[in-house]
Amino acid sequence: MPNHASRRTLLTAAALAAVTATGAASSASGVRRAPDGAPDNAPDDPRPPGSGPGGRPGRHPDRAELRRLIDGMSLAEKVGQLFVSRAYGHSATAPAPADARINQAQFGVRTAAELVARYHLGGVIYFGWAHNTLNPQQIAALSQGLQQAAGGSGAGVPLLLSTDQEHGAVARVGKPATLLPGAMALGAGHRATGSTAEARRAARIAGAELAAMGIRQDYAPVADVNVNPANPVIGVRSFGADPQAAAALVAAQVRGYQGAGVAATAKHFPGHGDTATDSHVGLPVMRHSRAQWEELDEPPFRAAVAAGVDAVMTAHIVFPALDPSGDPATLSRPIVTGILRERLGFGGVVVTDALDMAGVRQKYGDDRVPVLALKAGCDQLLNPPDLALAYRSVLAAVESGELSPARIEESVLRILELKARRGLFAAPYTAAPDLADVVGAPDHLAAADEIAAGTTTLLANPAGLLPLDAPAAPRVLVTGAAPPSPSGTTGPPTEVLARELTTLGCRATAVAPEGAVAAAPGHAAVLVCTYNVPEGDDPQRTLVAALLATGVPVVAVAIRNPYDGARLPECAAELATYSWTDVEMRAAARVITGVRRPSGRLPVPVPGRYPLGHGLTYD
Repeated sequence: MPNHASRRTLLTAAALAAVTATGAASSASGVRRAPDGAPDNAPDDPRPPGSGPGGRPGRHPDRAELRRLIDGMSLAEKVGQLFVSRAYGHSATAPAPADARINQAQFGVRTAAELVARYHLGGVIYFGWAHNTLNPQQIAALSQGLQQAAGGSGAGVPLLLSTDQEHGAVARVGKPATLLPGAMALGAGHRATGSTAEARRAARIAGAELAAMGIRQDYAPVADVNVNPANPVIGVRSFGADPQAAAALVAAQVRGYQGAGVAATAKHFPGHGDTATDSHVGLPVMRHSRAQWEELDEPPFRAAVAAGVDAVMTAHIVFPALDPSGDPATLSRPIVTGILRERLGFGGVVVTDALDMAGVRQKYGDDRVPVLALKAGCDQLLNPPDLALAYRSVLAAVESGELSPARIEESVLRILELKARRGLFAAPYTAAPDLADVVGAPDHLAAADEIAAGTTTLLANPAGLLPLDAPAAPRVLVTGAAPPSPSGTTGPPTEVLARELTTLGCRATAVAPEGAVAAAPGHAAVLVCTYNVPEGDDPQRTLVAALLATGVPVVAVAIRNPYDGARLPECAAELATYSWTDVEMRAAARVITGVRRPSGRLPVPVPGRYPLGHGLTYD
């Protein structure tokens, strides 16, 4: 029978006591602004994962204490620590009725707090579609309620609350939080300067804001090297096609996030950058040879490990050169244990990509996937489609001897060490009164604009149309793609671009594509936002051709992947922004009007058009 009394004694001055120690929680939980000016290569958390808890941001139990804590846990509690699940609702205890019904249907409980208690969860992942991320105050209150549920039940171990906040094309938390340029935009800035300071600065700001809301693990940075223009799932989420540049930027972001008290997660191991299938809907096959993997895909992950990354996320891809079995990497012992653990020496937490994705479910059933992931060497099992089935399957595998108790405890120890290293035993709770000083702080918002200013890339300007003479108040038409905001809180990009151009002196108007050709005459220029133009016939190509036929100069603005120009007729000018969020649209407007000289350089080649590193500026 587990010794609950000794377990709670261990936590007396830690997680359970922290509920009344608001001041201590504020200082220890990363609720602070992200400082600027740190040396580019200065370590934030020099101790590598696996070296034992201790150090910042507060007092942590040592490994012996954590082992004693594990010894006092039941098997059900240990297995629960391995799972990170979704939960529906804006509140831990009082979700909206519709969310309560979904929780009941999927998990057999009404609330997220009940879910944590029933399965002794090790973590919860936040999603916008699960109504977890409405605003900073709500997120902080949700985090508080979930930690109270964890502290008051079972083993009393604090949760590791997580989300995908890559910025750019993937952001779960929106305004008023600071939204920063994404990875490929940062790659464009790095290509111009050779410095990783802005990438680290962006991660430090992002981490500080997440920590203030109680989110202590970010599934970022993306360490995939995007060498396939047709990659449907990575693209601008990658720092680019240069493995050494990607490695430097990944390491900088690891230091930035973890310096702010948030666990960074390098993904998607062993590399998802040259696939043509989206692993959310199918099972991609990576065709690189072992030598190509070592040259192209390995360097960013090796750099992440060297930087002390807390976690690495696996990919649901088949990589025959690394494991000929046909198993996805998430379920591959040769890849997870043989390469990540043994070759790269990674001693931290290995987290699966989401287990509800098609890529990991095609070969094995949902009952086998979590067991096989643990046998491969993974530690955290992220978002299984059927939590009850996955949980029972792991318990049954231990009871049958397929998984040993020691194997479960090995993963639990790594997870608890991560929680300790991030200060969760000392201060699991948020300090809501400090939110406004951190989340969306004016200096963070200003920094986002400064970082974005160096990322916009001028690809073509053959006739010198740009910069526009804003003081002369030219009439400018803005049209084209207006995809939904990644966070649901910004855009539409055409309207944001038109508004910013008007602020800078132009007379700019945004119109829908169907009205653009008729509206074009009489304008000094038409700006067309394009979004991942495919090969062959496409409405975006048709629109650009029709606008060119009006005789009005056309400027193509690629607002996601920078490959669009190779698939369009030649325009008077061409720009790449790498994202369609407000901060990138503002940066583009400043370049278009000459307020800022373009300085970004392509972090990927555009086949048939531009080489790696291409980028123009104004004379």
